[in-house]
Amino acid sequence: MSAKDTKGPDYSSLGSPGKKGAVADREPKNLSSPNVNRKSSGEKVLDDSSLKPPGKFNQIKPLQQATDPSGREIGAEVSNLDPKPKNEATDGSPRARAEAEIGNEKRADDSVSDSQKAILAKREKKIEQDKKLLSGDNWLIRNGHGITYAGLFAFSVLVLFRPYELIPQLSFLSSSAFYIAAATLAIYIPTQLSTEGNLTMMSTEVKCILGLTLLGLLTISFASDPSLAFETFNDIFIKAVLIFIVMANAVRTRKRLMGLILLSLSIAVYLSYSAWTKYMTGVFAVEGYRVEVDIGGMFENPNDMALHLVMMLPIAIALGIASKNYFIRAAYLTIGALITAAIFVTYSRGGFLGLLAMSAVLVWKLSRGYRLNAMIISAFVGGLTILLAPGNYGLRILSIFVPSLDPVGSRGQRSELLWQSILVSGRHPWGIGMGNFNEISIGHLGTHNAYTQVAAELGTLGLLAYLIFLLSPLRKLAAIERAAITNENAEWYYYLSIGMQASIVGYMVSSFFGAVAYNWYIYYAIAYAVAFRRIYVVEKGKIQ
Repeated sequence: MSAKDTKGPDYSSLGSPGKKGAVADREPKNLSSPNVNRKSSGEKVLDDSSLKPPGKFNQIKPLQQATDPSGREIGAEVSNLDPKPKNEATDGSPRARAEAEIGNEKRADDSVSDSQKAILAKREKKIEQDKKLLSGDNWLIRNGHGITYAGLFAFSVLVLFRPYELIPQLSFLSSSAFYIAAATLAIYIPTQLSTEGNLTMMSTEVKCILGLTLLGLLTISFASDPSLAFETFNDIFIKAVLIFIVMANAVRTRKRLMGLILLSLSIAVYLSYSAWTKYMTGVFAVEGYRVEVDIGGMFENPNDMALHLVMMLPIAIALGIASKNYFIRAAYLTIGALITAAIFVTYSRGGFLGLLAMSAVLVWKLSRGYRLNAMIISAFVGGLTILLAPGNYGLRILSIFVPSLDPVGSRGQRSELLWQSILVSGRHPWGIGMGNFNEISIGHLGTHNAYTQVAAELGTLGLLAYLIFLLSPLRKLAAIERAAITNENAEWYYYLSIGMQASIVGYMVSSFFGAVAYNWYIYYAIAYAVAFRRIYVVEKGKIQ
């Protein structure tokens, strides 16, 4: 055959992708040219059937079967190409995310793209849920309650510091707390009605505490001792309820919130200094090895004092980290160290467990990116601290698990009370009335557990309301934390939201060892969380 006869097929009719032709139409009839169709010329005729190979690359196979002048098929290797580029991260790894962010210089794999879309969709959904969660309270952007706040602050000074016990000349103030509280309520009610047209905003926490109040009133009628139930309700619980509602509505600015928080921190500093001083001078008023401070009331018992210190420690640490002033930061962290030392000298087992839980929350949330290392280091430091703790502190902590190590046998007694309170809760699902468990318990002692205290005395519904009261602010504080972490101007909100979460968790653990459900501790902490949420929503306007 001559050179002319070996000339390859004419591709001039194939056109270009932008022209109307064989490639554009993908029709086999357009692939032939006049030279190819003339059998008389002696050239090969392309069979149309050969242009329709099977497979998912059906559209491009005709081009693969064309041959160049040397007889080699053009594009024969196209069908062997792997649609997934090699050496490309396909598992949503940081490398794949980085490639997506810089514009995918190499074609991103479909699985990585889908994974990223799923993550983004999940993140967007969570943001919308947080927005809905924080906007559900329908806060009114109005100031007010200035005089109410002044009365609230004065009342808190009397409740926390009890100055008439520290200074004998102020003994005339011993009954002043009642009158200040009454005056504060008298100012609050008309102010709230004129400002918002109601007696209180109805957040989840307020609804829960109103539910507990209603149950407390109802159980008086069928309590084992109605007079005792009314006394507990009237002398302890209702005061905390009313002040909580006033705080939730009157604390509307950052300055007001910080004023009350600093007041709580101030009493924590005084308690810590007093406890440490008494320990160093060998003044042990409780069980021969535990300290007792000069302030009575809610801090008279070392376990109750440790509970307050556990709740204030994460607040001090959070404020210290959030502060941009080095001197203020050092002051807050020094306060944190002093409070930690005081918790140890109380020898409170519940306080120690609360300290562990609170510390775990802080370490977990503040160590993003290196949590495993942070937890390992924290566990090592915690174990070393117990070993180096003063006196028989290590044995005191071990007595939680080994009752025989408890020198006074309180561990076994409290275990019996716990099981008895659980039994009473099961037998009396509607409760036996506030304060009435002491009347039927071993030795007329309390439950030493806030949860079974509520369950036994206010019933199953009371326990449910109490748990929601504790957990609801945690969810909303976590939503503020997630929103604030992406805003460099919201560090104060970010760190304080974490500190408040740790504070509530510390209470939830420590209160497992104390009948403190009706006392002031948690009501101040939850009121701080509600006010903090209100301030965040009002100042930010929306989640950023």
